Amino acid sequence: MNQYKYLIIGNSAGGIGAIETIRKVDEDGTIAVISDEKYHTYSRPLISYYLGGEIAYDKMFYRKPDFYEKKKVEPILGKKVVKIDFDNNSVILDDQTAIGYEKLLIATGGEPFVPRIAGMETYEYSTFTTMDDALKIKDKIEKEDIKSAVILGGGLIGLKAAEGLEAKGVEITIVELADRILSPVLDTQASAIIQKVFEDKGVKFMTQHTISEILGENGKVTSVRLDKGEIIPCDMVVVAIGVRPRIELVKDTPVKLGRGIIVDKHMRTSVPNVYSCGDCAEVYDFILDNFRLTPLWPNAHVGGRIAGFNMAGVDKEYVWGTGMNSVDFFGFPVISAGYINPPEGQDMEVLIKHIPEKMIYKKFIINKDNNIVGMIFVNEVDRAGVILGLMRDKANIDSFRDEIALEDFGQIHIPANIRREKASLEVVA
Repeated sequence: MNQYKYLIIGNSAGGIGAIETIRKVDEDGTIAVISDEKYHTYSRPLISYYLGGEIAYDKMFYRKPDFYEKKKVEPILGKKVVKIDFDNNSVILDDQTAIGYEKLLIATGGEPFVPRIAGMETYEYSTFTTMDDALKIKDKIEKEDIKSAVILGGGLIGLKAAEGLEAKGVEITIVELADRILSPVLDTQASAIIQKVFEDKGVKFMTQHTISEILGENGKVTSVRLDKGEIIPCDMVVVAIGVRPRIELVKDTPVKLGRGIIVDKHMRTSVPNVYSCGDCAEVYDFILDNFRLTPLWPNAHVGGRIAGFNMAGVDKEYVWGTGMNSVDFFGFPVISAGYINPPEGQDMEVLIKHIPEKMIYKKFIINKDNNIVGMIFVNEVDRAGVILGLMRDKANIDSFRDEIALEDFGQIHIPANIRREKASLEVVA
């Protein structure tokens, strides 16, 4: 049985972050990374741009081809871990190979949530979270006469799928169960702005609906039936509701679970020498001051880095994570973080800047201690990083609250005493 000092399950953002920080501390400890995908590490957020032809295949990979070699990592790609034997510090692969470890990182990520829909077993549908998904859809469009598609899900995944398909000349209808698109990350006004961006590209929306059946003829999709009976003709169905944590490996094991794998701020699980990060783990959210799932690429990478440090013996805590989304649709930028609306029953102030003719929208949620605990920036996002810094520092903004929505808001608007306090915190960190 091959034995490694550090074994990582997952070859995406969290796993790569861990590899890089382990090597900062331990230059020689053996490392292996296992992934059921066969690819060198690639950027999942880029799959819509690859599908749409905006970037080439080789630009999907965000580390150089010699990354594993330079970091002295054994990549075990295209192999699936089917069992973790915590008693014997080993994992079992789908070919029954056993691999031992001293420290284990579970960074298995998320998997598409696919509801049961009549017709799924007969007619093909696609998901949109991996390279294989993008390759499958691209191949289908190029080989078949795909003129129209219905996407189930109006969240980030569904809209990015729509962006990629639109670039291929496909007519798109998005079906969303909520009353608006992007409902977990944008309020009603911001959502309406983004919907108009898509509608200007010809995308149609059916909100407060879902798909009840996929219909077809001769093995091919021809339409979908919605919950109220309406029929929408289409040649392709993409299910893009969202992801759920991949935690099947640790069900019915000593690893404690909530909705995901429970970790502390060091990314440690309930099992000694076993860590977790990314979409499969419940990590600390500094806005909510508790632990929850935040399935976002940057959070996974930072969580992996923190896990890597601690696996290698350097004490670090994951303290700055929250539900921050930074994305653009057809070149139209959007950023949100923290609360998008005041929580029910909590006394919070809302500041809004809205310039409809420029499609500019900014929203700030401010608590009773004059701390910013939520923000939405649409189409004027350059200063969002400064605001996020104030959120992380829990800065009292009372003396400059009237300036935070300015287009050129920056350090010059922040009182010197707050800037000094921020600088001292950064030195300590």
